[in-house]
This record gives sequence, structure tokens and C-alpha cells, in this order.
Amino acid sequence: MPEPVYISVILPLKLRWVPSYRVDLPEEGGAAVPVRGTRVSVRFHGRVYVGVVSAVGVTPEVGLSKVLPVEAVEDLPPVTEEELALWEFIADYYLCSVGEVYQAAYPSLRLKEEKVALRRKEAAALREVRQRDSLGARLASLELRSDKKRAQISRLKPTGKKYEQNKQLYENQLQVLLEQIDKVRSLLEALGHPSASASGSPRAFLPPESVPQLTPAQQKSKEEILKSFKNNKITLLNGITGSGKTEIYVSLALDVLASGKSVLYMVPEIAMTCQLEYRLRQFFGERLLCCSSLMTPAARRDVAYALADGPYVLLGTRSSIFLPHRNLGLVVVDEEHESSYKQDSLTPRYHGRDCAVKLGSIHGCPVLLGSATPSLESIFNCMSGRYVEVDLKERYWGDVSSELEVIDTIAERRKRGMVGSFSRKLIAHMHDALEAGEQVLILRGRRSYSPLVQCGECGSIPKCPHCNVSLSFHKDRNALICHYCGYSEQYHVQCAECGGNRVFLGSGTQRVEEEVSQLFPQARVARLDGDSLSSAQAVVKAFSDGEVDILVGTQIIAKGFDFGRLSLVAVLQSDTLLGQEDFRADERAFQLLGQLRGRAGRRGRGSLFVIQTSQPSHPVYGMLDDAPSFVNGELLARRDFNYPPFVRMVCLTVRGNDPETTSRNALALASALRREFASGRAADKAGTGAAPVITGPCAPPVDKVADEFIRQVRISFRRDASLAFRKRRLKAAVEAFEADRSFSGRIVIDVDPI
Repeated sequence: MPEPVYISVILPLKLRWVPSYRVDLPEEGGAAVPVRGTRVSVRFHGRVYVGVVSAVGVTPEVGLSKVLPVEAVEDLPPVTEEELALWEFIADYYLCSVGEVYQAAYPSLRLKEEKVALRRKEAAALREVRQRDSLGARLASLELRSDKKRAQISRLKPTGKKYEQNKQLYENQLQVLLEQIDKVRSLLEALGHPSASASGSPRAFLPPESVPQLTPAQQKSKEEILKSFKNNKITLLNGITGSGKTEIYVSLALDVLASGKSVLYMVPEIAMTCQLEYRLRQFFGERLLCCSSLMTPAARRDVAYALADGPYVLLGTRSSIFLPHRNLGLVVVDEEHESSYKQDSLTPRYHGRDCAVKLGSIHGCPVLLGSATPSLESIFNCMSGRYVEVDLKERYWGDVSSELEVIDTIAERRKRGMVGSFSRKLIAHMHDALEAGEQVLILRGRRSYSPLVQCGECGSIPKCPHCNVSLSFHKDRNALICHYCGYSEQYHVQCAECGGNRVFLGSGTQRVEEEVSQLFPQARVARLDGDSLSSAQAVVKAFSDGEVDILVGTQIIAKGFDFGRLSLVAVLQSDTLLGQEDFRADERAFQLLGQLRGRAGRRGRGSLFVIQTSQPSHPVYGMLDDAPSFVNGELLARRDFNYPPFVRMVCLTVRGNDPETTSRNALALASALRREFASGRAADKAGTGAAPVITGPCAPPVDKVADEFIRQVRISFRRDASLAFRKRRLKAAVEAFEADRSFSGRIVIDVDPI
């Protein structure tokens, strides 16, 4: 009997190592040794998992007698080498296990369902082949009959009584044959049959009017992008809102499809795919595929299998990077500044934009980042020469006025100029816009009817029993709801403590929607927030089609939508955007306000942007028309105070069921890390370098979520040659701390926290 072969298998588990298994080879013939990427069934701690072979011919770390055999080699599509390379990068960079990345890439993995889906796809492919063959044979027969009919017509002698009669008959028969040929060719074209068109390129399936016509400014930017692709594959398109970045993306994608390669087109929010899919469908037709986290595992597998069928354009959110891309020719990351690209709830806590950049490197294809308000990280990369910046500063519909008005709500209240959440000035602007047949967009950064409810007698505020946060009132459900863990309870007007009447503090999107409906009873009002995502597609379409006059929403409404009749955008209680305990608060507020301002004034229309605030003199408002000054000021402050992008930051979150134990664990972890990175203890590759800065432990603003208490330790690393080494040392130190029997709880590592 031949010697067994030992392989390493990635399991969908959080493991500090990749376990080894044995492949027993038959004496003669039989199955071959599974190669890297093959999916196999193996047993681990009594359970059977579908794993992925990561290495062949390894030497097990345990005794050979303890190495379990492979249960089965699964007849499933293997994980590609490009997928494995991305997994390994994410595990290394974000300091997690490759098994956790496997879980994220293949969610809800069920072997039986996947095999059924594969058989279904194979059956469909077989039916398609048979259909193509049948239609091809019919087309050949019809073309032969039409040729014979033409010959029959040509042989007719133009004399005799029956000439005209026979000619008309034969021509009618020929016309029927030609119509049948056109129908068969249309069916074959839909199936992608090579005989259906003179050209096999994707452009052959596009009507000429569907190809976007670029303005001179857009064409210049496209040429600069193509030039940068030749020298530096990572390019940042810094285009103002309304400049037509989407048209440039489409034009580049069409060129890539024409070359036989595929395109990944990423967007930050699921809601954005609703409007964008309709726009892209007219250019790419059936070659457009869509993927998001809302898809069922079965639907996601169908998309994954469809990627193997030739060139495509995949429109997806951050999780689309995990699909088995083939022959990528371009990666586009739209609205690259958006924090939604960062996974902040589950491990691995990866950033979709940064992983897309790595994905482009793995496939050897260019990467295009786009935004009207680029992140400081991307601007820093442009300044350091890693990225190439291309500017697009002309609006597609030409320069139009975009006025900014900042309304002091404190002063308005003193003059009794406020009606609920609205100033009388804003109400007048809304009335003028509606009278002119224009649309209005209103941002309120809080969903619910009221963020807080308080007793008017004793002052008590209902709080979540599982989280250290107040409950928000949702009028449509008549319930108090926690926005962190989802806990809810029935709302009662009377206080549970003293029996006094409760009052609402502040307003959320539901209350704003109600106020708008009362102020403008004839207007058609809709709402788009986290509570209405299920109907997001319908709401966006209705507003785009002019069926809604006023749209109320949270930050979702600022992300890349194109509304032609929108002339007035207003922000209510904008102070909540600036009052966050985060060094990125000003940057985020600047980006959000800039994006919102750009939603209006398209199609050559003027626009008005209104901000209601109690801090009208805040510097962010004064710099909305001077982005370079804001960026330079923020970068100088970040450099002086050692914040990203000048350092790399890692946040360690210690979670536990007891507050005192969690605090002790966090303190012990911080002490252990300080010892680990003390001078001379953890020498880097160069043997020198400043030690990382360790702060904490401290409690975040919300220090209890879902019955778990939270403490945080932050570490800042210098961006130098020793960065990767020190991050690995950090991971090893955390794993050693977790392995200590005295530790109870869990530690979450978040690299580059947002």
C-alpha cells in the first residue's frame, strides 16, 4: 500500500492552526490526491465539516497515528487560487484566523443544498446546450430553405399568365422564412450563440444609443485614468457630485467587456443597488449580475456559479469580494469614502475598499476608486505616491448655482421661528420648491419617532435591560425598541415608576415624516431609513419617477442616488453629526454634508442646501466650499496627534458577562501588551523603532450590549517596515492571553477601526 499523503484543511472555525488530515491512496489507480482548493469532508471534534485544502504534502504537528483520514473528497467547484490568496491576506492583515474568513466567504454552508444547486445548474446548462443545438440546426435549415426560395424566384420567367401570381406567392413564402430566421437568431442571441451576431464581443449585444456619450471633461478624465492604469493600477477619481462618474465607470466597463474580461462594481449600501441596477441594466443587459448580503445562500451560490459563464459586470456590496471572480479586468469602488465598506459587527472586520485593492493586485487588474468626498486615507495615499489622483471638477449638466444657508435654531426659537423640527425659513423654502414642481429631501440622522422618552414628573428614561442605552419610541409599532440588541417592549403613556405622563424628547425620521405631512397635507411624503429597507427599492423608484414630493431619511439618502427634480436638501439637527466622540467626526460630517449637497441641482437646475444647527459658526460649515483647506487642516491635526492615516490603529475589545471581571481582564491585557512591546522584548526586523502607543483600557460610550460588558484597548503602530511584524506579535500576544485559564470572556481584534 502506498504511503498516505498528509494535507492541511481550512475549516469554517476560529482556530489558531490549520489542522492536518490523511489521504489514503489505493494500491492501483483510484482517486488522485486532492490539490489545493479542493473541498473535502473531514471530522473535527466529533462533527463533520466541509473544509478546503490549503496545502498538500505537509508534515503533521501531532503523531501520525492521531491524524484522522479525509471522510470524502467532494465533487464541488474548488476554491480558486485567487480566493485562497485573498483569504490569506485578510487573515494576516486583520489578525484573524483563515477559518473565520472562510465562514464569511461561504456563509450558511450546507453541503446537501450546495450539491442540489450544482446539479440544478448543470441540468440547466445541459438544457441550454441542447436548446442552442436545436435552434442552430433550425437556423441552418431555414437559411437553406430561404436560399432555395431565392433561387426559385430567380428562375421564374417574366412571361406567361402565372408569372406575377407565382412571384408574389414565392416572395410571401420567402418573407415568412426570413421572419422565422430573425426569431431564431434573436433566441440564439439571447443564449449567446456565436452564429447570432457578426461579432462575439459584448458590444455586439448593445444598441448604439445605450453607449454613454462622455463630455469633454469626462473624456479627459477617462484618458487620464487609462494612462494611470499603465503606470499605477490604483487610481482615485475625485469627481464632484453630479460630474458623471457613473458614465465613466460604464465606459471603462464596456471597454473591459469588449476585451473579454469581467468587472467588479462595488457600492457601499444595498439601497444603492436598487436605482443603480436599473441604470446599468440598459448598458450591460443580462451580463449584469447583482450580489448583496440580503441574498439567500442559494441565490448567492447561483451568482457564484454564473460567474464562470463568461465576461460579466458584478454589482455588489462589500461581501462581493469573496465571490469566485474569474478573469477580472477592472475593479470599481464607488463612494470609496463610505464607512459602510467596513465590517464592524462580525469577524473578520475587513474593509471592502482595501480588500478590493488587494483583489485587484491578486488578479493583476487595475482598481478605480471614486468619490466626491474622498477619505483622508485615500488622499494620503495619493500624496505619498501609492495612488494616482484624477480630478473631475465639472458637472455633467454644466455649472449651476448651489446656495448654502445655515439656520441658527437657537436664534429662531428665541424669535418663535420654529414649528416643531422646522424653522419657518425652511418651511418657506419647502413651499417654494413644491410650488415650482420640484422635490425636497430631508435628512434626520435618527430613525424612530423619538430617540428618547422621559417621564414629565420623575424624569426617568426607559432603558434597555440588556444594553446601556435608552429605548427609542417607534410609533408604527407603539413600542420602545433598543437599536443595539433589538429588545422591545410595549409603550405606555404612564411612567412605570411614578405613574406620571411621558413626553417625547427629540424627533426621529418617523416624527419628521408626520410633521411634514401635517405642514404640507397635499404633498406626497415617503421615508427611507433602517426600518424601511425592505421597501427601499420601491421608495427610491417612486422618488426618482416623481411620484413622491418629499423624502425623509437617514444617512442612506446621501449615498450616490441621482434625482433629477430635486432642488432643496435640508439637514435637521445637524449637531448630532458633530458631537460624536471620534477623531473622524468632522471628516464624516464634511463628507455627509458634501454628498447631500450634491444630491440636488442636477439636470441643470439650481439648488438650495439648508442646514439647521445650534452651532452655525462651526468650522465644518464654513469649509463646505473649500475642500482643500479642510483636508489640509485635518491631515495636519491627524499628524500632530498621531492619528490615522499617519499611524495604523488596532482596537482590542474585551467582552464579558460581568463588569468587574471584564475591567480586570482589560487591564491585565493592556499590561501584558505593554510588557510585550517594552524596549528589547519584541525587536522588529530592523532591530529599532519606536514602541507602539497603548491607551486604555476604557469604556466606550455604550459599554454594555446584549448583556455583554465592553472595555477597549487601543494600539497605534508607526507606518514603517516593522508594521507587519509587530501586528503579528500583537496577534500572538492576544492568543497567548486568551489561552490563559484565568481569562474568561472574549477578545475582538479590529484593525483600522472606523
